[in-house]
Amino acid sequence: MDKFTTITGIAAPMPLVNIDTDMIIPKQFLKTIKRSGLGVNLFDEMRYDDNGNEIADFVLNKPAYREAQILVAGDNFGCGSSREHAPWALLDFGIRCVIAPSFADIFFNNCFKNGILPIALPQEQVDILMKDAEKGENARITVDLEAQTVTTSDGQSFGFDVDAFKKHCLLNGLDDIGLTMEKAAAIDSFEAKAAADRPWV
Repeated sequence: MDKFTTITGIAAPMPLVNIDTDMIIPKQFLKTIKRSGLGVNLFDEMRYDDNGNEIADFVLNKPAYREAQILVAGDNFGCGSSREHAPWALLDFGIRCVIAPSFADIFFNNCFKNGILPIALPQEQVDILMKDAEKGENARITVDLEAQTVTTSDGQSFGFDVDAFKKHCLLNGLDDIGLTMEKAAAIDSFEAKAAADRPWV
């Protein structure tokens, strides 16, 4: 998993509430167990028409937001089913941070496990960031995980809370496998001792 320290990037405004995981990645794309390749189908039903053509006025199809790394959204982002494909699709598109007033719990935790930083901020601060994001590609928002701040293109800064353990994992690029591998020496020692103590097992 890639480390998350600081990003300064384009933020895409998506002022919708209750964006559920089926909107993020529809059920027909859940057949794969690969984390790559889902970005093209991110928000598929809002992004493409019935013939597979891009819908020009959807935010991520606009030239200014095709390289967005941050998504500013409405309340209760990631609700619905617990599919981990949702953060996979966001990450594969290039989204590393989602900012919203609130998140569904399972989606929120799945983000951290996949290298995405979900930030919950008060509605009035999200509104300011939404307006800043609407300025387009010249308005870059900075997210600093170490300092726990989000800064608008004109320098207005907001602090955010994050669990210390989740912060450690993101800063060091540690998913569940990475955390286990940090204990590789202790695991090897235990297995060697167990094999010596009980060679018949």
